[in-house]
Amino acid sequence: MNFDFSDDLKQLRDEARRFLSEQATPAVARRALDEQERYSAELWRAMAEMGWIGAAIPEDYGGAGLGYEGLCVLAEEIGRAVAPVPFASTAYLAAEAILLAGSEAQKREWLPRIAEGSVIGCFALSEGTGNPDPRTICARAVGGRLSGVKYPVTDGGIADIAIVVARDEAGQIALYLTPLAGVARSDLKTIDSTHNHARLDLDGTAAEKLGAAGGWDQVQRLLDRAAVLIAFEQVGGSDACLQMARAYAQERYAFGRPIGSFQAIKHKLADVYVALELARSNAYYGAWALAADASELPLAAATVRVSATEAYHLASKENIQTHGGIGFTWQVDCHLFYRRAKHLGTTLGGAPFWKDRLVSLIETRNAA
Repeated sequence: MNFDFSDDLKQLRDEARRFLSEQATPAVARRALDEQERYSAELWRAMAEMGWIGAAIPEDYGGAGLGYEGLCVLAEEIGRAVAPVPFASTAYLAAEAILLAGSEAQKREWLPRIAEGSVIGCFALSEGTGNPDPRTICARAVGGRLSGVKYPVTDGGIADIAIVVARDEAGQIALYLTPLAGVARSDLKTIDSTHNHARLDLDGTAAEKLGAAGGWDQVQRLLDRAAVLIAFEQVGGSDACLQMARAYAQERYAFGRPIGSFQAIKHKLADVYVALELARSNAYYGAWALAADASELPLAAATVRVSATEAYHLASKENIQTHGGIGFTWQVDCHLFYRRAKHLGTTLGGAPFWKDRLVSLIETRNAA
């Protein structure tokens, strides 16, 4: 079975890389990091004009209809550029939640606005620190009104709508869509301020349930789908770290020779390459499972989530180490990737959560 992308998607990848190399430079990420702007609105508008935000949204709902493989290709390039935009929160989570659980009326109302970039979305799951767990969900939805506190919410401070995980009158978990105008929000400090993080205080906020169904299985299904897409961002960031470290190792001289000629550097970068290729292989399998909506998707998502998280952590760390003392400074861009690796590594739950899920899925499969 060939999991490689088509020639059209490879062309899309090349065009996306060229565009981001010009428009999403490290200087753009640093403006968000320095809190000069909460995200790059100019870059966001350009992505919307090119149809990126609605890549996986069907054309009937105003999207580009490129499918999930197209969205995976774009995710990898966005991760490579460390772009400071709410792409994951909007395209992987908010839009996907509406596609997955929303009614026909909800899809027609919200998806075209998301695709055109006029609506930014976020996903409000966490109620404090810790991995995703239905037992921690205390937010309530009673009479079409939400109450509770959600934090940290990635891009919650800049979003127009939120997909909120809450319990209904019967205590069942479900997904709710709520506009955030008028909702009390406060920004939170995190290691990666190129992504906004916020606390949402929901006090009688009007909301509508997505579709008629609910349950934690619906939430986990959304997490599985988003995990594959975020893994592609991690693969893109890992590859950027490897290329950056490789270039520096070739140009930096010590004792009259490039530092890349020393085994200590060679072995480090070889380890990064192996971890990256393992993550990329798993990501391609995940892209197939996502596009085909295959029964293997939960297992593929857990597998790629673990391997991509570990690859990005290793790559961003060794990139700093390869650069030596200068790698730890603010002026060099190594820390942009290290920050993003830390952020993506805890988004949707950390590695221990996905490792436990992977083991559980394998045990279930073997028992069957």
